[in-house]
Parts: sequence; structure tokens; C-alpha cells
Amino acid sequence: MSQFSKSILAGLLYLSQVGAVMAQDSMTYRITENYVPDDLELYNTIVKLDQEFFGYYNECQTQLEKYADFYAEDLEFYHDQGGLSKSKEEIVQSTQKNICGKVTRHLVPDSIEVYPIPGFGAVEMGLHYFINTDNPPDEPRKMGRFIVFWKDGPEGWKISKVVSLH
Repeated sequence: MSQFSKSILAGLLYLSQVGAVMAQDSMTYRITENYVPDDLELYNTIVKLDQEFFGYYNECQTQLEKYADFYAEDLEFYHDQGGLSKSKEEIVQSTQKNICGKVTRHLVPDSIEVYPIPGFGAVEMGLHYFINTDNPPDEPRKMGRFIVFWKDGPEGWKISKVVSLH
């Protein structure tokens, strides 16, 4: 098993343990109770990238190309409902078909944690929820956990792996 796979499994285990202790009646959560970024500059960079990426995601009817540019060509997307996808093109097409104009992503405030991965980039973990325009507006929000591996390379920061849990 590669070191990257071990990192993904460790992150999933970590998030599943944390999820068991979170109360579901408040929308203010922290993954780790007393989280403090190891590198504040890196943290701020990744939080800004998350905002930009999901801004394009939420406006993908007109911003699909900018949304797609965030993904690395060798993207791996692990989804607890949809399985594993290794095709950037398929993920973007699926977003266009199933998300654009129908679903918006909302970050749970103060839930992002960022950890450096030397020689690679960073891993971001956090909590978010999605609002589907087809659902009643008073429908309870169901939070999901996410892990994003950000690769810092010659083309800038790119999303190389995503783990999305609902």
C-alpha cells in the first residue's frame, strides 16, 4: 500500500472517529476541538483556494471551465455513494449534469483544518453541506466530511485527490 493510500485511510479513520462525537443540532463544528494551524500562511492559502473552487462549483453553469481548472489531470475522487472516479473529464461532466443550477455547497464555518505534506502540498479536511434546489427549503441539512489533497506544482495548487463522505 502506498504512503498516499495510507494517508487517505488514516484520514478516513480519523474523520469517522471524530464524526461519532459531534452533536448534530448545531452548525458550528470543529473537526479537532483545539485545532491550531501548523502553518498559518499555508492554512490561509488553502482556505482561499477552497472558497474560490467552491465559488466556481456553486456557479458552474457559467464557471465550469474555471471549476475544472482546479483539478489535476491525474485526479482521484473517492465518494462514499458514487465510488472511485479517476477521470477528470467524467467528474466535470457529472458536475455539469447533476450539480450546475441544482446544488450548492456550503462550508460549515470554522471547520477547515490544513496540514502540510512535505514535498507534495497539503491536505485539507472539513465539514460542509449541500442544498439541492429540488428539496424543500426547510429540509434538515445533512453535513458531510471531506478531505482534499492539494498538490503544489509548476501549474500552482491543484486538487489531486478528494474524499467526499455524506
